[in-house]
Amino acid sequence: MPRKPRFYLPGMPVHAVQRGHNRSAVFYTDFDYLEYLRRLRQASVVHGCIVHSYVLMTNHIHLLLTPAHKESVGLLFQTIGRHYGRYINQTYQRHGSLWEGRYKASLIDSVRYLLSCMCYIEMNPVRAGMVDHPARYRWSSFAANALGDTNAVVTPHKEYLALGASADETRRVYRQLFDEGLDVDEITTIRNALQTGTPLGKERFKEQVEVALSRKVGYATRGRPRRNNA
Repeated sequence: MPRKPRFYLPGMPVHAVQRGHNRSAVFYTDFDYLEYLRRLRQASVVHGCIVHSYVLMTNHIHLLLTPAHKESVGLLFQTIGRHYGRYINQTYQRHGSLWEGRYKASLIDSVRYLLSCMCYIEMNPVRAGMVDHPARYRWSSFAANALGDTNAVVTPHKEYLALGASADETRRVYRQLFDEGLDVDEITTIRNALQTGTPLGKERFKEQVEVALSRKVGYATRGRPRRNNA
């Protein structure tokens, strides 16, 4: 069965996930997380990918990006995969591929889903039972977006900035989104779009994407997502 082609549009946010090969760990010590973030920062600048939100889990990563060019996302993952994979293999004297063959990604309707996607990403450690609050997990963008901590990787999206008239108000309203939480249907919709590579948005948004790309983009499969699809 042929692989489903990927498609990106400059200026349109993308939710992407990459998993370790056979779901094996890709981070072992704090130095590994720091090295990945360093590589992410470099690659985002070189290839024109603005990072709005991220989480680095033990065996996978989630990124919310806005690419400047249609090739930006693919080049970012190629660059990080090559350099970070080499770092891990050399550090731990291992061989072979660190990552699954392909990362998964979907375009995001920023007006409807960008903030939900940010919450989904930064709540991963809580859903995984690693912490009881996202503020207690070091390797995500929550501290930057919700608490105002300095983070050289993260650049706010305009939908995030529109939450408040000041930085303090914006962060306060953003924290309230976590207090309210995402409902089950919203989580399922985000997961299905990511799994199938289908644009995350209402039908009108998908139609706009198809017009911009001059091609059909398909639709997410209805029903429950696969288990362990954080």
